[in-house]
Amino acid sequence: MGARATGRDIDRTIDEFVAHLAAERGLSRNTLTAYGSDLARLAEDLERQRITEVAAIRPAHLIKFLEALARRGLAARSRARTLAAVRMFFAYLLREHVVAINPTQDLHLPRLGQRLPRSVSQREIERLIEAPAPPRQSVSAATAARAARDVAMVELVYATGLRVSEVVSLKVNQVNLEAGYLTVIGKGRKERAVPVGHYACERLRTYLAETRPVLLRNRSSPYLFVTRAAKSMTRQAFGRLLRKRVQRAGIATKVSPHTLRHAFATHLVDHGADLRAVQMMLGHADIATTQVYTHVARERLREVHRKFHPRG
Repeated sequence: MGARATGRDIDRTIDEFVAHLAAERGLSRNTLTAYGSDLARLAEDLERQRITEVAAIRPAHLIKFLEALARRGLAARSRARTLAAVRMFFAYLLREHVVAINPTQDLHLPRLGQRLPRSVSQREIERLIEAPAPPRQSVSAATAARAARDVAMVELVYATGLRVSEVVSLKVNQVNLEAGYLTVIGKGRKERAVPVGHYACERLRTYLAETRPVLLRNRSSPYLFVTRAAKSMTRQAFGRLLRKRVQRAGIATKVSPHTLRHAFATHLVDHGADLRAVQMMLGHADIATTQVYTHVARERLREVHRKFHPRG
């Protein structure tokens, strides 16, 4: 079938592509917004180049677009993400027979340096979990319940490596404490099973039996972690409670929910875990994403060698 590019307006075609991603790929709202912003930049630049239809786009136009991004000071990583969005856009147009050739196939950006994830030590994790509650003359049952819930959330994220969006949307029926695992719906609506360690299982049993009923106060909710209003926790609320625990634990390192996920993977690899198994638990589609943790492990080994070897 020949291409049907004649007359296809760039802005309208971008809108159709983003709608396709939302309907068919199950991407998060944040990811869709990022793709939409990157492609909106492309449309604006092409308009300055007097290009308004997809049939007229050539590699030279895209090269000028990428050069313009660099001149504006956009970071190399952001330019790489933009190019990835543009590649996806034209791959979609090619599949839909909107264009006959893909003008991005020979476009490349300089290789980015490997960014090592920020992590925290096992001792810092222990301090974070054991962080003392804020001093009070008398602690109410609701306050104690919130503190117990917060510890259970921190323990579970470190034990499973869940994304913060995954842990706050986790439902009770996704957790099987007898078998020691949970099922989670990750990126792209893909389901995966993740084992839950002994300590986290015990913490969750106590939370479900003693803490969650206090928070719900005879109300019901399908969600595992709930607020006093019987609603699910939010990413922002988890971020706030984590910052407070970090402060009370006296940890100087900046710790975010994503830091706990990195710590989970880093500590597994440090102790010899198989990279494929870590990939499955993290829900990474590509093993290359998980391989960054081998770099972290090597960096740790070099630090130990430098510190303890007599000629390090």
